[in-house]
Amino acid sequence: MSYQVIARKYRPQSFDQMVGQNHITQTISNALKNNRLPHALLFTGLRGTGKTSSARILAKTLRCENPVNFTPCNKCSNCMEITAGRSVDVIEIDGASNNGVDAIRDLRDNVMFAPSSGKYKIFIIDEVHMLSNSAFNALLKTLEEPPAHVVFMLATTEVHKIPQTILSRCQRFDFRRIPLKQVAEHLQKICEAEKIPAEASALWLIAKQGEGSMRDSLSLLDQVISFTDAQLTELQVIQVLGLTERTLVFEVFDCLIGRKPAELVKLLERFSTSGQNPMLVLEDLSKLVRHSLLLKTDATATDMIDLPDDEIATLITKNSSHSYGELHMLFDMLLKAMTDLKYSDDVQMVFEVALLRMAQAPRLVDLQNFAAGVPVSASASPAHAVANGAATVKQTAVLSPKHGEGLAPHQQSVGPAAPQTSAPVKKSPPQTLDSESWLGLVQKVKAKDAFFGAQVENLLFLGCENLKITLQPPQSFAFLASQLQTPEMRQKLQGFIDSEMGQGYTFEVLKSSAAAGSVAIGESASTLAQKKVVQAEEKLMEKWQTDPLILKAKEVFKGEIKLIKKSE
Repeated sequence: MSYQVIARKYRPQSFDQMVGQNHITQTISNALKNNRLPHALLFTGLRGTGKTSSARILAKTLRCENPVNFTPCNKCSNCMEITAGRSVDVIEIDGASNNGVDAIRDLRDNVMFAPSSGKYKIFIIDEVHMLSNSAFNALLKTLEEPPAHVVFMLATTEVHKIPQTILSRCQRFDFRRIPLKQVAEHLQKICEAEKIPAEASALWLIAKQGEGSMRDSLSLLDQVISFTDAQLTELQVIQVLGLTERTLVFEVFDCLIGRKPAELVKLLERFSTSGQNPMLVLEDLSKLVRHSLLLKTDATATDMIDLPDDEIATLITKNSSHSYGELHMLFDMLLKAMTDLKYSDDVQMVFEVALLRMAQAPRLVDLQNFAAGVPVSASASPAHAVANGAATVKQTAVLSPKHGEGLAPHQQSVGPAAPQTSAPVKKSPPQTLDSESWLGLVQKVKAKDAFFGAQVENLLFLGCENLKITLQPPQSFAFLASQLQTPEMRQKLQGFIDSEMGQGYTFEVLKSSAAAGSVAIGESASTLAQKKVVQAEEKLMEKWQTDPLILKAKEVFKGEIKLIKKSE
């Protein structure tokens, strides 16, 4: 009897043997229990994730003579025939080799005949995306309204190539990549069944190379088992599959993140003599950086990382000694190195120089230590404050005066609860009002009434004398003088002045400077605001120019400040 490969020998024969596709097996099982199974199912996903196996298991479930809780017995004649691929009522069609319209016409004619035994006749079309447009069109009507005894199961790895008319007639099931941990555990069970001792690290390497495909992982396991007659070790997997030694990758990662170029040179010599693939090394390093970033952001995000528990623990320990910036910079440099390798004639040289560049790169965290006496853990350095723009922090002091002191007569209490119902105190106006106060008033008006504020901000502020504010529109806004003479507009502006500045102020609006034959001597709120922005930028630039941290950076990098940008 010829040898049967592991991928076929251990093909799942029931839904409870499926690995990593619980969302699909549970859905199909519930549909069977509730008698809601659709007449056309589409299985799509990565190769080797269980699409065809699921179709065969479902076919056995529908035709089994003695199912238990909708699980096939795998002992009756129907189950055994389907397992062996010789059932006359379960027709498997290869879409790649039977992609013409004639093959689908034959299928359409065959659909009309009842099953030779049992209740259902099942058609499994594998690689259905390979059918021609004519074949798809011939399948449409039959797929939408098949006889009651027919169930269609379509499988594909490229669902985007299937017409929408076909997709709309099927219930779609997306098969996911199988997590590395589950693949490794399944490989361990198979090795135990085959009585082959295997190191856990070796099985992790095989599962990693499978990239989420169980069939690929089982094929690699078969290959590695053929190489050894004894225990399956990590070193043997590395030799057979041409992989990079994991401990060596971690040592290189430690040299890069720890800035140890001298130690890295010794590791590069080991790479050169062992004949490791430089691209695979860089890919492994980039994945380690990715995993480190995830774990540093959230140490509980282990489900997103396909690594053994001991390697995850190692990365978490290393994360405490380097910053996010270091990891991001290292990741960018690794991506550039992989790109350079693709277009290089001397791959080994580019690989070695790229790693040395990473190990000798200046630390980003050093910029925080340029200024003497500035600790790394300082919560707010001058550069940080400048980068985020100037901010004004309002502080509210809550005073608790003695009973009756500092309160207006109507606020003095006559009982314990009296202060809680006191009336607000009216603002009393100051003796003078300057341009800064006028700008603040206009900004508050704009916040409450944008349209009215846009009119007021164009008025020239000429000054305030004896609590009388003098305003004048510029030549381009001469019409504002007549608008603000109307009782409604005057009352509106006076109301804003009283509520924001206190009662007692009055105002007058002169005619425009052009109409009066004179030159404007005041400034509008919009002009004042622009000047304030310019002054703030000049002050910010001055602060940057004198900041010790920036001065040190300019000295080290021999640079100049070209642009100051406020972060959003």
